[in-house]
Amino acid sequence: MKGLWRQVRSFDTPARLLMANQFAINLGFYMLMPYLAEHLAGGLGLAAWAVGLVLGVRNFSQQGMFVLGGTIADRFGYKTPIVIGCTLRTFGFALLGLVESLPALVAASAAAGFAGALFNPAVRAYLAVEAGDRRVEGFALFNVFYQAGVLIGPLVGLALLALDFRAVCLTAAAVFAVLTVLQCRALPDRRPGHVGGSGAAAGVLGSWRQVLGNRPFMLFSLAMIGSYVLSFQVYLALPLQAHKLLGGGGQAVTSGLFIVSAVVAVLGQLRITGWVRARWSGPQAIVGGILLMGLAFTPLAVSPDPSGGTSDAVIAVALLVTAVAVLAVGSAVVYPFEMDTIVTLSGERLVATHYGWYNTVSGVGITLGNLATGAVWGIADDIHKPWLPWLALTATGLLCAACVQLLSRAGGLAAATREPALA
Repeated sequence: MKGLWRQVRSFDTPARLLMANQFAINLGFYMLMPYLAEHLAGGLGLAAWAVGLVLGVRNFSQQGMFVLGGTIADRFGYKTPIVIGCTLRTFGFALLGLVESLPALVAASAAAGFAGALFNPAVRAYLAVEAGDRRVEGFALFNVFYQAGVLIGPLVGLALLALDFRAVCLTAAAVFAVLTVLQCRALPDRRPGHVGGSGAAAGVLGSWRQVLGNRPFMLFSLAMIGSYVLSFQVYLALPLQAHKLLGGGGQAVTSGLFIVSAVVAVLGQLRITGWVRARWSGPQAIVGGILLMGLAFTPLAVSPDPSGGTSDAVIAVALLVTAVAVLAVGSAVVYPFEMDTIVTLSGERLVATHYGWYNTVSGVGITLGNLATGAVWGIADDIHKPWLPWLALTATGLLCAACVQLLSRAGGLAAATREPALA
């Protein structure tokens, strides 16, 4: 723990603020969002289609608007969209706890989602600028704070639910309100033009053409889709497996899966990144991490039927937890080098816009990947081949890693092989 704080203190104040801000952002987000569907369906009695609409609007207004958020950051500076995004989420989360009509809930959900589209690309671009040649280390630390918020947020939300859902929403809104004030006062304004050029003068469409015309970056974005499909399975296939194994008791196991994933990142991220940097280049780390993510699902293909007895049930749950842990390790390997590669491929120009497009591409890929995963899951049930989804996910990892390796060998990621200086 002392080593963590020592590394954090080695960065300038803006970088430290961005890391702390991301912890608070995830704390507020995850204390509310895991319980929103239950509130809408159980507390307010909305129909399933209405619950899906509210949740879908939030996802679309975030994933679909990342490009706009990144463009705003590159044109007006990083601080502006961060502050506006936190303000929007303050009002969005407060409304989710105060209103009951469907139109108002949709509006609140859209505001909360668009808020994320505003501050996410800006925060990452800002951190990339502040970290400089220490981007890999900076993003590794950033992920520790990110995952700490994921870990603590649901626990705080669960405790607040003992009061009611409104208390959860208002507390989450208060977190973002405090963040807004602190960032207005303490976060220095930073404009891309101060660090290597922004390209803002080209205009919105011009900047988008520049990003879309960046062939190595776009190929990398497409190649990485598989890694996001794999990482999202902690929300889809792995909870489905927990339900299959334990029925209603699967909810407790599902909560445990999130805890395992977050704990691995919080406790292991810096050690993992240090070990990898001593042995591999950036592209090698990304390829190796994706391979590990894909292989994480392989043990589940031989998972025993829990109806066979207590020992089989224990083995099946142990394999599920192992899969989550290995998936988290693979993600921890990939993340800092992936973020660094995006900056490198951008040429350090229009960095936030590049992050915005990258997030949008991955968001579309996650949606399509979820549809495919769900379809394979249904087919596997129909033909009684429970191993099929896990082998399909493993194959996805192998294909994704192969695509990144081909890009690297073709020179598309050559600039990313440079090693940033260690602290």
